[in-house]
Amino acid sequence: MKRLALLAAFLATPLWAEDLVATGDLGLVIERATGSLVLVDRSDRAALGRIEGLGDLSHASLTYSPDERFAYVFGRDGGLTKVDILTRQVVARTVQAGNSIGGAISDDGKLVAVSNYEPGGVKVFDAQTLELVADIPAAGKTIGLVDVPGRRFAWTIWDTGEVFLGDFSGAEPVITPLGNAGKNPFDAVLTDDAHTYLVGLFGEKGVTSFDLWDPAPKPQKFLTDYGKDGEDMPVYKMPHLQGWAFTEGQYALPAVGRHEILWVDRASEKTVATTPVHGQPVFIIAQPASPYVWVNFATPLNDTVQVVDSRTHEVVATLSPGKAVLHMEFAPRGAEVWISSRDDNKVLIYDTRTREKVAEIAAEAPSGIFFTARAHQTGL
Repeated sequence: MKRLALLAAFLATPLWAEDLVATGDLGLVIERATGSLVLVDRSDRAALGRIEGLGDLSHASLTYSPDERFAYVFGRDGGLTKVDILTRQVVARTVQAGNSIGGAISDDGKLVAVSNYEPGGVKVFDAQTLELVADIPAAGKTIGLVDVPGRRFAWTIWDTGEVFLGDFSGAEPVITPLGNAGKNPFDAVLTDDAHTYLVGLFGEKGVTSFDLWDPAPKPQKFLTDYGKDGEDMPVYKMPHLQGWAFTEGQYALPAVGRHEILWVDRASEKTVATTPVHGQPVFIIAQPASPYVWVNFATPLNDTVQVVDSRTHEVVATLSPGKAVLHMEFAPRGAEVWISSRDDNKVLIYDTRTREKVAEIAAEAPSGIFFTARAHQTGL
């Protein structure tokens, strides 16, 4: 009866349209120089407001709660900040390490994990309160942290090459070593089907994969011969592997120290093609519902974005959105791409069919762009 009374009271209370806010077309843009976020409306192509007080966001990322209301922001200063995008406020914050490099939220939305450079290791927090749940030490900088189905996380260690799978579904965490990926893994990514954990290597040639559907995953190296017939260039910016594209049954991977995209068959892990591109790739991101990938580049060639056809492996368009292009984010069905131009203090919005700019939004030194659709994607 109590529930019925509450329901009757709710139905009797008028809800006015101006009081209702939907989250599905919202997103956040990181303003790296000012420690702030710009809340944007994707449908209206507009900035709705600014959220401040998030510390050092010079190398920051974020993830969303399953209901799309809360963002968890991982700052370079070790700060973990919980932001309510409806009230546009910081609701909780903890400086949990000296230097952190990213994080993830569990598939049930209950736990938030952070990977740390200093002092290393992974810390896991209650997503509602940000209270510490687990502290997993490591013998070095921890990178490549991703969420894995089953309230699990995977990560790897730069200094040692070790890879771990942590299961937090029980009363106590169970941490399983998966083996050694290789020398100096610089980042990692989980495939879109949560099948394969891919680790990119900086200290040696190649990529190492782990089959997470296998009860006992083992390291499998591939691309160990790429680039041996030429000389590598200095690496001006490390590629971000969470931008690796999965398309047409292929991985589209950045060639570290080279102006190339490497195309690898997902099933066989054999190289099928290479694509010469404008510069050293940083993000290679698949345009949803299309055969195309979009690529941006490291300094000093970072004023350009190229579009590559995954069927022919040919560059089909070259765009010049602005100075210091740092990130790209697609509308969930691929109709638009939003591109941050740090040195022009703008976010540029392009129609992906015409590849023409349709709008822009002012932002202070923008970097990462994150739409709330990420709340429903594994590995982000």
